[in-house]
Amino acid sequence: MAAIGGERRKGYMRLWTPAVLFFVVAAAQADPSPRPAVEAIPEKVPAVVASLDSAELADFDANPRSIRDLVEKCLALTRQKLFYKYGSSDPAEGGMDCSGTIFHVLKDSGLKDAPRTASGQYVWARKADNFEAVVSRKTDSFELENLRPGDLLFWTGTYSTERDPPVTHTMIFLGKRKRDGLQVMFGASDGRSYDGKRMNGVSVFDFTLPKAPSKTASSSGPGSVFIGYANIPGLEGKDSGEVDVPLGNESESKDLLKPAIGD
Repeated sequence: MAAIGGERRKGYMRLWTPAVLFFVVAAAQADPSPRPAVEAIPEKVPAVVASLDSAELADFDANPRSIRDLVEKCLALTRQKLFYKYGSSDPAEGGMDCSGTIFHVLKDSGLKDAPRTASGQYVWARKADNFEAVVSRKTDSFELENLRPGDLLFWTGTYSTERDPPVTHTMIFLGKRKRDGLQVMFGASDGRSYDGKRMNGVSVFDFTLPKAPSKTASSSGPGSVFIGYANIPGLEGKDSGEVDVPLGNESESKDLLKPAIGD
């Protein structure tokens, strides 16, 4: 009987040893002091922005006072190192998104009825009969002959949206640089460029028109499309109707800042 009992114990050992070994090894490899899972927090992308002085803009003093004040407000924001922050329209949050930036400047300029979204700002300009449509992909097109500093700029297709109309991006045209005629604009972006360098934040940017999509491009949509520009409703009504023109520059005031370069 003892021999039979011994054989049974040996059989049990042969049966359970692999399972026991598995748990022993697993326990040895396990972290002896497991830590609670911590949700990853995405790092804030630092602001990469550019600025310039209003004195660097061609014929700046020939603009109406309300336009000069607006442009100065825009340029002041570019010096605050604000990053691109989706959903924000307050510099106190450290950053703003594209329409939030324009909304902030418009409100700061006394335009209390300015809408918050790019789509809303587009409708606002259209209802004021201030919008000029652009189909051309060249900035020397006749369609841009009336473009002036302080005008709102509108794009579609910068991201997918269910809003109607599907206007997704807005900026403010600043004019041309004196030194080289480069057309520049103001706003917020996490991918547009200035002087060929990619920016992230509230900045000065090159004003260029999107190129035609290549034949190999995805057929999911046309991508970013510039659709037109508009005077800011009610802004120039704040002036007396007179334009401060430096002596000797009367002719320049009639031909302000026409587009000079292409994409």
